[in-house]
Amino acid sequence: MSSDTDLVKLYSGRILELASDIPLTGRLDAPMASVKRRSPLCGSTVTVDLDVEDGRISRFAQDVKACALGQASASVVGAHVLGRTRAEVETARDQLRAMLKEDGPVPDAPFDGLEVLLPARDYKNRHASIMLALEATAEAMEQAEKAACA
Repeated sequence: MSSDTDLVKLYSGRILELASDIPLTGRLDAPMASVKRRSPLCGSTVTVDLDVEDGRISRFAQDVKACALGQASASVVGAHVLGRTRAEVETARDQLRAMLKEDGPVPDAPFDGLEVLLPARDYKNRHASIMLALEATAEAMEQAEKAACA
């Protein structure tokens, strides 16, 4: 079991800073796609609305109701998501999952700011919340691309 000191280290000043300043929050009017993801373990949720133009995210908003770790993850995603392709988002999602679960490397730029969540590797019960923003974004991009092709 983790000590209180370990939890204090986990919730570092940088994580709390990111959690308190999440870019692109709210909801979009008439988005091409909207996806809500929920962590069944802790109840954290992230709803992503987005539009895709020429295969890249052109508009993005997120409604984040998550723990500080989920908020920090959403903050890094929100800061870098505009202009990204589905492949870039899916790669970042897969790299974040590998970083947390398989001791993989930090995700590639521009999502390398997710490095701040390295201490969460040892807290498996927090992984789902950390993954929400990228999972919802990847799923919304898939939906938007299908809608555009229909």
